[in-house]
Amino acid sequence: MQKPSYMSQNSESASAILLLADGTVFRGLSIGAEGTTTGELCFNTGMTGYQEIFTDPSYFGQLMVMTNAHIGNYAALDEDTESDSPQIQGLIVNEFCRVPSRPMSDQSLEDYLVGHKLVGISNIDTRQLVRILRTKGAMNGIISSEIKDISTLQKMLADTPEMAGLELASKVTTEEPYYYGNDAATYRIAAIDYGIKRSILKRFVERDCYVRIYPASTPYSEIKEWQPDGYFLSNGPGDPSAMEYAVKEIEEMLSDNVPIFGICLGHQLLGLALGIPTFKMHHGHRGINHPVKNLKTGKGEITSQNHGFGIQADDIDKHLDKVEVTHINLNDQTIEGFQVKEKKAFSIQYHPEASPGPHDSRYLFDEFIDLL
Repeated sequence: MQKPSYMSQNSESASAILLLADGTVFRGLSIGAEGTTTGELCFNTGMTGYQEIFTDPSYFGQLMVMTNAHIGNYAALDEDTESDSPQIQGLIVNEFCRVPSRPMSDQSLEDYLVGHKLVGISNIDTRQLVRILRTKGAMNGIISSEIKDISTLQKMLADTPEMAGLELASKVTTEEPYYYGNDAATYRIAAIDYGIKRSILKRFVERDCYVRIYPASTPYSEIKEWQPDGYFLSNGPGDPSAMEYAVKEIEEMLSDNVPIFGICLGHQLLGLALGIPTFKMHHGHRGINHPVKNLKTGKGEITSQNHGFGIQADDIDKHLDKVEVTHINLNDQTIEGFQVKEKKAFSIQYHPEASPGPHDSRYLFDEFIDLL
């Protein structure tokens, strides 16, 4: 991704350009900071929770297209963040609200974006843009409110790496271990931070857990010295197949048969540790209304999702001696969850902490606690 460059705050009349890798050009109005930024285009269909989405580390390196027509109407609140700052590379919306109507907000979304030097564009046809991404698949793009020459933008866009093959967890992980919760809690959870969300930590604390969060590259031998009751493999950005360092440590965890719970990127890494390959999806799953079937109970769940990679369904069929598929996506039949046979390990592709999103799947945290 092109490192964003910044100048001063936009006026409402400042123009901006969005250029897609296929050559499509959108012209609109600048929002947030003035500058230029690149990344992979993705879209989220959620009607609410835009601030949680912007601060989810799993979106690092991506330009976020919001399909909801109005963004910014309920402003920004400090406690609605999933990390210390926005993780997206840029923001693309249809109609941007600069004058919100939420008395309890800490600041307008415009001020929030400017304060964090996030570049964006509004007043474009996001329906047309999403149709392009759904038809042609995920692609890179560039947003600029300072460069108007298309040929210059094309050259910058050509230098932007594709998401496939990128290792990004090291860009968002904590630099040092830290604790979350009460040290007098019943359970001790070691969480490997590939891009963890605060809402996940909150769900553990609600279940009487004390969590120690470790950098993504921490050796398993070092983590187990803390003697945790269980291990959590977090969500995060980038291509899991580029994270051989993480797969190696998870293989050691599996050999010790310790309780393991993986979410999103953690789910994909657990699959790789079992020899099941991953793949880059056409345009990914991102939203808060994805239907998933629990194959163990037969019940359906409406889930919160954010991923552009998945577990290969054909290859998991070759490993049914090792794993049991527990959840499938009812839209496209992709693998949404599995458990490891004769091990205390399971994982899911979606987000049971659901921030934002429905709470149908929070029982999965309880199932992990039962393993402990």
